[in-house]
Amino acid sequence: MENNILTISHLSKNYQSEKQEIEAIEDITLDIERGKFISIVGPSGCGKSTLLSILAGLENKSGGVIQFAKEDIVLGYMLQKDSLFPWRTILDNCLLGLEIQKKKTKENIAYVHKLLDTYGLHDFKDSYPSSLSGGMRQRTL
Repeated sequence: MENNILTISHLSKNYQSEKQEIEAIEDITLDIERGKFISIVGPSGCGKSTLLSILAGLENKSGGVIQFAKEDIVLGYMLQKDSLFPWRTILDNCLLGLEIQKKKTKENIAYVHKLLDTYGLHDFKDSYPSSLSGGMRQRTL
């Protein structure tokens, strides 16, 4: 594990339906070295999103071991479907996290405006998510 930022050993995830147990992930073992980029590819339903949700702490694993090189590592990923609130403007959606954390200061609001400009979304700040393309909606997040 000395050069690995992440080690996964025999990871599994099962879901329980009304009639049966469904195996979403079976026996994944993987080492990710520091400084390397990886891609997770596969057909629909093979467990890619489930794996990422487990690593991000959004879901619990059924079995196996996950070891990060540091305990305070922050992991994020882009969900396949955005979670923008349709009744909030793009700017208001971007400010939501700051509102929840009670960190909506003038400086932070100015930084959000700068980010919207950087990602080509400033002209759409007063628009609603339904008027944006899928790529623009993902950049909003």
